[in-house]
Amino acid sequence: MTFESRLREQICTLAKSLFDRGLTAGSSGNISVRLEDGRFLVTPTGSCFGRLDPARLSLLGKDMTLLSGDPPTKEIPLHAAFYETRGSVSNAVVHLHSCHSVALSVLPDTDPDNMLPPLTAYGVMRLGKVKLLPYFMPGDVAMGDAIRGLAGRRSAVVLAHHGPVVAGRDLEAAVYAIEELEETAKLALLTRGLNP
Repeated sequence: MTFESRLREQICTLAKSLFDRGLTAGSSGNISVRLEDGRFLVTPTGSCFGRLDPARLSLLGKDMTLLSGDPPTKEIPLHAAFYETRGSVSNAVVHLHSCHSVALSVLPDTDPDNMLPPLTAYGVMRLGKVKLLPYFMPGDVAMGDAIRGLAGRRSAVVLAHHGPVVAGRDLEAAVYAIEELEETAKLALLTRGLNP
């Protein structure tokens, strides 16, 4: 099995795990991973994390144009901005529409520079400061501009009313970090006396 084939399987396996645990629903959320040769595997637009087909994942060139597979997620500008600004430190990007981080993002007293309080050691280690970005329509190229404005200093952000986005050194690291982000958001709501 080639590296690309293994990665296709891993994307589908980890996406299904996220879906099965309720961290994303329906056809929301997207994943991208940079291959060793600079091309990208991306979840297709309108796809469900619970039912991804490895053969139908979008294969994009270094310039993010479709080479094969189904059309990619409309959030490509968001993913591209993380790869451009974080360089070789980040080879995977995961974006979810998870409940607790979205709920925390809409509270009026959430700190936009660091929306997650340092409640757990792993949250701090895996995420650092998590920037809360304003609301953008899904697919809006301005999301990419907002990420570029951070100049690679943040590996995790939350889009208000939308959901978290995390870049990691590989897919497993990005998934673990976004899981930590969602759990920390849940803890933040609990410590505020809100019952998620």
